[in-house]
Amino acid sequence: MTPIRTEAELTAAARALAGPAGRWRAAERALAAAIRDGEDPLGDAFLRLRAAEQRRAQGATYTPPDIVAAMADWAARQGTVPVRVVDPGAGSGRFVTAAAARFPEAALVAVESDPLAVLMLRANAAVGGFAGRLTVVQGDYRALELPSAAGPTLFLGNPPYVRHHELGEAWKGWFAEAAAKEGMRASKLAGLHVHFFLKTLLLGREGDFGAFITSSEWLDVNYGALLRRLLAERLGGTALHVLDPAVAAFPDAITTAAITCFAIGRRPAAFRVRAVGSRAELNGLTAGRPVPWEAMRAAPRWSVIVRPGPRPPAGHIELGELFRVHRGQVTGANAVWIAGPQAAGIPDRFLAPTVTRARELIAAGVALDDAGPLKRVVDLPIDLGQVPARHRAAVERFLDWARACRADAGYVARNRRAWWAVGLREPAPIVCTYMARRPPAFVRNLCGARLLNIAHGLYPREPLPDEDLDRLIAWLRVNVRVESGRAYAGGLTKFEPREVERIAIPRLEDLPHGRAAVLDAG
Repeated sequence: MTPIRTEAELTAAARALAGPAGRWRAAERALAAAIRDGEDPLGDAFLRLRAAEQRRAQGATYTPPDIVAAMADWAARQGTVPVRVVDPGAGSGRFVTAAAARFPEAALVAVESDPLAVLMLRANAAVGGFAGRLTVVQGDYRALELPSAAGPTLFLGNPPYVRHHELGEAWKGWFAEAAAKEGMRASKLAGLHVHFFLKTLLLGREGDFGAFITSSEWLDVNYGALLRRLLAERLGGTALHVLDPAVAAFPDAITTAAITCFAIGRRPAAFRVRAVGSRAELNGLTAGRPVPWEAMRAAPRWSVIVRPGPRPPAGHIELGELFRVHRGQVTGANAVWIAGPQAAGIPDRFLAPTVTRARELIAAGVALDDAGPLKRVVDLPIDLGQVPARHRAAVERFLDWARACRADAGYVARNRRAWWAVGLREPAPIVCTYMARRPPAFVRNLCGARLLNIAHGLYPREPLPDEDLDRLIAWLRVNVRVESGRAYAGGLTKFEPREVERIAIPRLEDLPHGRAAVLDAG
């Protein structure tokens, strides 16, 4: 089969396959034969030709066929035959193709915003012989209107994963308003996949059911609280299958995948959960451990239910009993706020030595004691009247340049009290990295450095003497393992602030004494 080398060739091939078979050339006939054999040569070409970075911005991460098959097999075993199947982010049509084979009488609705993906979808449907019962909607799933159906609807697919930074304010407003009408609060930090779950509830009726595969981060983060509540209530969560972080569910995306099954208006008394060690173990999504909904509701994060961690040793406490953990500051435009030549003339008091890269902490060892090599971050006051008169011209020149860079127009800047005031936190006595293929690097911050959001600051709830901080650093550097964090595909481990606070540590009085302990830890 001749390889497709450009998007133009892909477009031409998809158009030809969507047309009369009698006009196919040899190349199209070879593609059609592969499609009939259950392959997706058009989708594979799309993934190869369009850069992963561009596709991620659009949420175009296609699901591997074996995962699609497992989810479609699950749907076919539910004892409910859908009269309609809806795929909210259809791409090249992998889910609707699988559904067409398992439900030969069902109407199919595929929603997709990318015109090229729509062409591929139509081509696959034409070759697969189900174009006559397929409705393709080129647009946004959140705007979809569905007529009433004479029976249950199956919602099946991979809602696009797009982070909140890429979502327009109008859609964020829609999300908040739609949730409020349902008596729920919604965070504007939610990604697009959470929007799609809410839209599914709005479209669905009692008796409808479905399964979506998404990133698993909603299990733990604050913005996922809405989805956790939806599953506990009206969306009717039935099962959750979380793939092991080492499993590449999406080969071109570093994220851990979760398959969520639901039955609208028919939530069982227990939620079936399991950790899946390999894609082969998906096995039609049949396994899982039942967890009563009372326990699910009480859990602040669900990943610990799926993969319970070891109990803390006797006599240990959580780090959060001694420290509040805060992520470093988000600037919204590091290229602007990390001081460069344009910051010349701004007083030193507004140029804070700041840790801007995790490797600065990793290289520091036990203690960061020299601010000299660190970059400076422009941290102006909300009240620019605090800038000395002799420096105001330099500050205004910098702000004019920042406006020209549209530093005032980004999401972060628009949600600050003053767009120019980054608002760095006070220095934390202990800082730590939070995402790497290694445990966090805990470092004593002896030079009073500030932090960007590549690291966390540990702030004592009550004043602690330096000796106690040193002894704690020694213990943390030796004893904290990657297993305490949240693992992602590709071997990355992430420690959110609350996860750092949950690290079990000995009581301060039980920690080894002496400066030598700190030196040993280095």
